[in-house]
Amino acid sequence: MGRAYQNRKESMAKTSDMKAKLYSRYGREIYVTAKSGGVDPDGNLALRGLIDRAKKDQVPGHVIDKALDKAKGGGGEDYSPARYEGYGPGGSMAIIECLTDNPNRTFGDVRQAFTKTKCKIGTQGSVSHMFDHCAIFVFAGDDEEAVLEALMEGDVDVTDIELEDGKITVFAPNTEYFKAKTALIERFGDIDFDVDEIQFIPQSYTTLSGDDVALFDKFLAMLNDLDDVQQVYHNVES
Repeated sequence: MGRAYQNRKESMAKTSDMKAKLYSRYGREIYVTAKSGGVDPDGNLALRGLIDRAKKDQVPGHVIDKALDKAKGGGGEDYSPARYEGYGPGGSMAIIECLTDNPNRTFGDVRQAFTKTKCKIGTQGSVSHMFDHCAIFVFAGDDEEAVLEALMEGDVDVTDIELEDGKITVFAPNTEYFKAKTALIERFGDIDFDVDEIQFIPQSYTTLSGDDVALFDKFLAMLNDLDDVQQVYHNVES
């Protein structure tokens, strides 16, 4: 499988504007996750991982609490997930995941990012078949065999397990996220995960050159400016 996976670029945010966008995206995702799966992190493992990730990205507690309070109230915005995919400069590929309360607006905004950077938005499935949709867990450890045993006992369909520099990385199909996380926690207790996410991992990578580099950077910048965009996955090797 390889260790090539993307951590959220937003975690490197330095300016107040970028931080505000980061907080907004986490707030929206926490709200949606809590509303759909329950506001108790102990009973909603996706929410638990999301809150842990938000804290590591230095999202203030009041942002998290506000999102949870909105979910408890049962009202608020009616966000729904949307996924767009297509081709970027130099034959690159991208998948854009969004949470939106206005799909028509979001599609128009994402399409504009494609067209203004000479990229081509595709139909659903046009590039996603070239990515693996994986649950990824990274945590401190040195015993691959014990981890594999715990996952096998939990009837988890493991894709790969890697050990490097005192860190264990577990890859599993995205549909196995809850089973895998439950099996790990039941065996090893309250793990401090470095990575606890479902991501799209490209099966192959491409390197850009010349004008394509600037175009791709502009493409990513336009997408990151959109409030509805939660995550961008691509196969461009930096």
